[in-house]
Amino acid sequence: MTSTMEPTNALERLDQNVPTRFYWSLTLLATLGGFLFGYDTSNIGSALNFIPYQLGDFAEGYLVAGASLGAAAGALLAGPLTDRFGRKSLLITDALVYAIGAILSAVTWHVAVLLTARTLIGLAIGADSAIATAYIAEYAPRNRRGALSMLQQWMITVGILVSYLVALVILKVWPEASDVDWRWFFGLGAIPAIIGLILRFEMPESPRWLIRKGRFDHARDTFAKLGVQVTVEDIEYTARELERTDERLERACRRGWTPGVRRALIVVCVFFIFQQITGINVPLYYGPHLLAKYFQSGNSVVESTTAGVEVTAIMTAVNVAATYFAFRYIDKIGRRRLAMGGYAGMAFWAVIAAIGIGLLSGTPRIVVGMLGLSLFIASFAIGVGGTGWLIQGEMFPTAVRGQAASIAAFFDWIANYALIEAFPAWQRGIGLSWVLVCFAGLCLIAIGFVYRYLPETKNLSVEEITEVFEREAAAGMASTR
Repeated sequence: MTSTMEPTNALERLDQNVPTRFYWSLTLLATLGGFLFGYDTSNIGSALNFIPYQLGDFAEGYLVAGASLGAAAGALLAGPLTDRFGRKSLLITDALVYAIGAILSAVTWHVAVLLTARTLIGLAIGADSAIATAYIAEYAPRNRRGALSMLQQWMITVGILVSYLVALVILKVWPEASDVDWRWFFGLGAIPAIIGLILRFEMPESPRWLIRKGRFDHARDTFAKLGVQVTVEDIEYTARELERTDERLERACRRGWTPGVRRALIVVCVFFIFQQITGINVPLYYGPHLLAKYFQSGNSVVESTTAGVEVTAIMTAVNVAATYFAFRYIDKIGRRRLAMGGYAGMAFWAVIAAIGIGLLSGTPRIVVGMLGLSLFIASFAIGVGGTGWLIQGEMFPTAVRGQAASIAAFFDWIANYALIEAFPAWQRGIGLSWVLVCFAGLCLIAIGFVYRYLPETKNLSVEEITEVFEREAAAGMASTR
C-alpha cells in the first residue's frame, strides 16, 4: 500500500480479520486474571475449616464474601484509570496485586492481615472483571468476538476447578499438616499471578484506545501484531471517522454518555444482577460445606472437608466442560437465545435439585440432588456466565468503555456479595430446597428481561452495537411522548 491510495478504515479491516494463533495466545494471557478470579474466590471454601483464628460472625462472613466487596471497589477504580492510562497498564497492575494478595494470605500472622489480603485480592478481581473483556472486545474480529471473550468465563471455571483440585491433592498427600494446608491453598495462587505479571509486559495496547488517544504510530504497530497491515494515513482516516460518529451521537450529551449508552449500561447491569441472584455461586462457594454431610466417610475435619471438596470438584468439572459449548456456539446461536436457554435450563434443574434434596432420601437424594445441581451449573455455564462478560465488553463505545464496564462489574459484585451474605440466613429460614425454587422463579423473570431488553449483537462491530442502542433509546423516548 502506498500513500497515493485512498485510505481505508483500519478498524473495519480488523473486524474482518481471521484470528491467528497470536489472537488466542493474547486472549489467554488477557484472561489469566479470570483464572485467578476463579481460583481466589473459591479457595476460601476449602480453607475455611482450617483457619486457626477466632472469627466472629462478621469476620467469617467477610472471609467468604469480602473479596466480592473488594471486587466492587476494584471495578469502580479500574474504569476511569483504564480509560486514562490504557488497558495494558491496568492488566499489569492487576497481576501484581493478585500476587501480593496471594503471598500475604499465605504468610499471614494475624486475622487482620488475612482480611486485608482478601480485600486486596478482591480489588484485583474487580479490576480484572472491568478490564479483561473490554480489552478483548477492542481487538477481536466481530465474527469471533464472542468466542474470544468467552475465554474469560472458561478461565474462571478452570480457576475454580484447579482451586479444588489443589486442595484435594494437598489434603490427600498431607492430611496430618492441616494446620498449614490452608496457607498452601492461598499461596499457590501467586505462581500464575507472577507469570502473568511478567508476560503482560509484552502485550500490545488496545488499538481502539490508541486511536482515541491519537497515538497513531503505536496503533500501526499494534495493528501489525494483530495481522492487519495499515498505514498511519489509514489510522488517521479511521480517527476522523470515529470523531464524526462521536459528534453525531454525543452532540447533546456530555463525555459520551448518550441515551443509548445509558440504556446499554442499564441492560448490562440488570443482566449481571440476574446472573448473580439466580444462585450460581451457592453450590460453587458453599459446596464443600453443604454437601460434605452426604458424602463424608469419617468424622474428622479433614475427612469432612475432603468429601465436600471432592463433590464440589465434580460440579466445577461440569462447569468447565459446559463452558466449551458456550465458546463453540455463542457466535452462531447468538447472545439472546443462548442466555434465554441458559436461564430456562437453570430454572428446570434448580427445581429437580430441590425435589431431590427436599423430598427424597438416601441414595436417590444424593443422585437427584447432584444431577440437578450439576446441570444447573452447566446451564449457567452454557448460556449465562460468559454471555454477561461478553456483553459487558462489547456494548459500550470506546470513549467510555472502561468506565461503563466498571460500573456494570460493580453491580455484578454487589449482587454477588448480597447473595453470599444472605444465603445462610435464607437457608435457615426456608431450607435449601425452597431456596432453589426461589432461584428457579428468578430465572424465569430473567428470561422475560432478556427477551424484552437485550438486542442481538452477534456479527456486529462494537461501533454498530452502539448505534443499535441509540436507535432503541430514541424509540423508547418517542413511545413515551
